[in-house]
Amino acid sequence: MAEFQYRTIKTATIAEFSDRGSRFIAFAFPINSTEDFKKYLQQLKTEHPKAVHHCFAYRIGNDKNNFRSSDDGEPSGTAGKPILNQIDSKNLTNILVVVVRYFGGILLGVQGLINAYRTATALALSNAEIITKSIEKEILVECDYTQLGEVMNIVKANSLNIISKKIELFCEINVAIPLENFENILNKLQHLKSVSLKNIE
Repeated sequence: MAEFQYRTIKTATIAEFSDRGSRFIAFAFPINSTEDFKKYLQQLKTEHPKAVHHCFAYRIGNDKNNFRSSDDGEPSGTAGKPILNQIDSKNLTNILVVVVRYFGGILLGVQGLINAYRTATALALSNAEIITKSIEKEILVECDYTQLGEVMNIVKANSLNIISKKIELFCEINVAIPLENFENILNKLQHLKSVSLKNIE
């Protein structure tokens, strides 16, 4: 079952860590795309224009190959990597952590910075509710209106997430199907007359 699931956080959280006058405010967000990442990062830069650094790390996707981290002007390896390491230590994906720093006038040194960014991130993640979600695959179900009732019966019976729908004489329903039940549900939909299915990448 584990290969069909992933761990992420349920809602956004915030935590703060201070060291020798510098404030490190960590914001953790559940995200599904790099567009989400850009939106939240820009939002924090707008809300905290006087902060000297907006360091971050994110990981997206089930294979966990889509990730990025940034020191945003801090010495190399002292911010982004410690943030990402905390994300990975809890085996999380589809998550962004941004740590906003307000400089306190005293240099913390490499180890001090690593500790500060790591600790702020750990505090934010400890405040988060970690949840396990099913990996889903989207398909587009196309049918004429007379078949809609049967399609929706399958959707409701399997508690499928409807991404979007267009109900007219010819209907289009974009649904997300949990991977562990994908073949079974696909088979049920394919047995309906006048229904076509398209994969959505």
